[in-house]
Amino acid sequence: MLTLVDQDNGTVVARVSGEDVTLDVHSSGTGPTLLLLHGVEGREANASFISALSERFHVLAPSHPGFGLSPRPDWCDSVEDLAYLYLEWLEKLDLRDVIVVGLQFGGWVAAEMAVRDSSRLRRLALVDPLGIKVGGREERDIADVFAMSRAELNSRLFADPECGPGDLTQAPREDVMHIARNEEALALYAWEPYLHNPRLRRWLTRIDVPTLVTWGDQDGIASVDYGRAYAESIPNARFEVIDHAGHQAQVEQPTILAKLIAEHAV
Repeated sequence: MLTLVDQDNGTVVARVSGEDVTLDVHSSGTGPTLLLLHGVEGREANASFISALSERFHVLAPSHPGFGLSPRPDWCDSVEDLAYLYLEWLEKLDLRDVIVVGLQFGGWVAAEMAVRDSSRLRRLALVDPLGIKVGGREERDIADVFAMSRAELNSRLFADPECGPGDLTQAPREDVMHIARNEEALALYAWEPYLHNPRLRRWLTRIDVPTLVTWGDQDGIASVDYGRAYAESIPNARFEVIDHAGHQAQVEQPTILAKLIAEHAV
């Protein structure tokens, strides 16, 4: 069942219920359907990016179960669960030729979707995605986001740390709780093994839709070389580096990134 509720700010929120799953979904724009899978930052931080995409696409941007306002059923505790959940959602809504855009953690989810079933996908775009192992067993591919200060985290997430949420001791309690809930959900889904699926890189060869992988040139969470290896693991994937951007390029360069995705979607 899909229920649309008009909000005071003019956006539309869709609450999609099926069995014991409820997703809080932002819907905006007109055009080809684009499924946007957030990272940890959530919808509010990506508002400018969503607005830019909405000029060309009908954007559906759900909060993953456990993130934002989406409750998490007890059985949903792995990235694999999220991938199957979204694939089933596309099927139940009978959405076809969907452009899937995955941001960071959401890029991992999008990749897991595409290796399983791309029959309803037209294009795939991954923005600084996580989820694979590139280096050796003792090498850290992805910075430990759970073991650093907020200041260091912001410096790694953004080329300009001022783009981050700032001093959380001065932030509204609601905003802090929102960030804490998203980070708690990230730990649940991706703590062990840390932010990757040891088998995913092998199966990226199954992705058979045109794929764009973009990377912030100053990503301090996973390097550009990690991103290049990710793209090289996907048949015929296009790799683009975005200047003056960290791990969350959609926050720092929303217009440039939206344009790249629009060109890729043609």
